[in-house]
Amino acid sequence: MAVKEDKVFEIPDFKPFSGEILSAPKGIRRKMIPRYEELARRIRKALLIAIQGAGSGHPGGSLSSADILTVLFFYEMKINPANACSPDRDYFILSKGHTCPLLYSVHAAAGYFPPGDLLTLRKFGSLLQGHPDWKKLECCEISCGSLGQGLSIANGIAMAMKMDEKPNRVYCLMGDGELQEGQVWEAVMTSAHYKLDNVCAIVDYNNLQIDGFVEDVMGIAPLDDKFRAFSWNVIKVNGHDIEALMDAFESARSFRGKPTVLICSTVKGKGVSFMENKADWHGKAPDAEQLALALRELDAQ
Repeated sequence: MAVKEDKVFEIPDFKPFSGEILSAPKGIRRKMIPRYEELARRIRKALLIAIQGAGSGHPGGSLSSADILTVLFFYEMKINPANACSPDRDYFILSKGHTCPLLYSVHAAAGYFPPGDLLTLRKFGSLLQGHPDWKKLECCEISCGSLGQGLSIANGIAMAMKMDEKPNRVYCLMGDGELQEGQVWEAVMTSAHYKLDNVCAIVDYNNLQIDGFVEDVMGIAPLDDKFRAFSWNVIKVNGHDIEALMDAFESARSFRGKPTVLICSTVKGKGVSFMENKADWHGKAPDAEQLALALRELDAQ
């Protein structure tokens, strides 16, 4: 089979879109929906290129969360790529750490490190390991990999912010299959008990996990009723609708007295026809031919 062509597999240029968005006042950003959609598309392309180059990784859940993190990092969160450890920053916890190709692509788009570094994903000595390593990347708040622990960490940060009377918010992205773990629900109780309204949990509800459909493996429905029973503010949203996500994050930020969960309805492998709704693509890298097809499909959207 032919060797990949460099021009086909170049990391896309983020700056024309990410730079324009981040430099605009938040009110103006609401009118930039097409720019967000294009940025999310380029982020999808970048993470696929990185995974193919590594020969391993998790495209399915990375693609399903791409719109969510695009809105979160480039609209909602207070971040400072020039000072990743700024005490005024909002915090992001990637509980489903296997989808770090997405997080790395978002970080590169925001300017935390050069986009070309994405081509070192999973390489020996790279800063971009198969799961985030906070000792290597200061823009990663935690090292993660073992599922179910992210919300507990988010709670600890949020409690510290409350004690210090700081306005920082903490966002935690979880997978739906991850919610089958008991520690998640202990953390859900903790968030509500301490009225951590500076916590926003985000569920990537794509209905698939490594072993198949979530409801076949261990059902979690009705998820909204479960969170309400644990005294959470619940917002259900289309996880691929940029404007709806903006509205949801705004609503979460303004809500007081309870933590908020965004239950985001998404499609595993979103944007690539042969990956969509396929459990096989939970943890498998595309080959060069498949990547070329995926990039053509994304370019046509």
